[in-house]
Amino acid sequence: MEVRAHDDPSAWLEAVLPLLMLDEARHDLCLGLVHTLVHHPSVYPSKYLWSVEDAGTVVGAALQTPPHNLILGQPSAEGANDLLADAIESAGIQLPGVVGGLPEAEAFAVAWCARTGNTARRVMGQGIYSLTEVLPVPAVAGTPRTARPDDLNLVAGWIQAFQDEVVPDALRSDPEERRRRLGSILGSDEEGICLWEAEDQVVSLSGFGGPTPNGIRIGPVYTPPALRGRGYATTLVADLSRRQLASGRRFCFLHTDLANPTSNAIYRRIGYRRVCDSVVLAFERA
Repeated sequence: MEVRAHDDPSAWLEAVLPLLMLDEARHDLCLGLVHTLVHHPSVYPSKYLWSVEDAGTVVGAALQTPPHNLILGQPSAEGANDLLADAIESAGIQLPGVVGGLPEAEAFAVAWCARTGNTARRVMGQGIYSLTEVLPVPAVAGTPRTARPDDLNLVAGWIQAFQDEVVPDALRSDPEERRRRLGSILGSDEEGICLWEAEDQVVSLSGFGGPTPNGIRIGPVYTPPALRGRGYATTLVADLSRRQLASGRRFCFLHTDLANPTSNAIYRRIGYRRVCDSVVLAFERA
């Protein structure tokens, strides 16, 4: 086996797609990110892309957009991620952490720490969910609409509140970078923000983006504390998921914090089914 570094996201995707499509839900984050690298290259000016090949077959894959964590694919050959850890460390790249399914993310962390002397700290355990059919949910007052550019201040403020409430420090994005990204997607059909309006005000928000060959990721989902418990987020996510499926997508994906039983239960009621677990690990220097 050998590790190959790639400069062209399109060429990397062509090489690793057969491996990633063995489990599209598990790799939705990876597939969604490379979609952005291919179609919106200015979003991430710096990137690293690797494949692990064995006799012409790709058996491992990973990518990173510094300063963010490495996103790891599930290898199909034993030892593939050990080789990745060797190659990345030998290139002098300092990884802040790794995101990936279990057990491959933890196995990579062991290999990385053995080579670097780093320690790995668990930041968050996540459930990866997939939906193919929306179940009936109780109706609530209001209507959905796609967020427009003039909603930028509201959306940016609510997503900041979401991050402050539930996102660990190691996973928070830069506010200015996030605002620029929001400004580029509001009003887009490919990715964006959907709002639920009731009683002449916006009461809930759900994002959608990171398209994969057959699906799209839903999230983040946020309702201000004073408006919770009324079913707005449940109805919004159900409606948004239904419309994504109706547009021709086979799947909707989402990632949940496994430490939050309320959100996990809500998504199951809508029809989301947990397909695997993933983990976010931070690397800390000795």
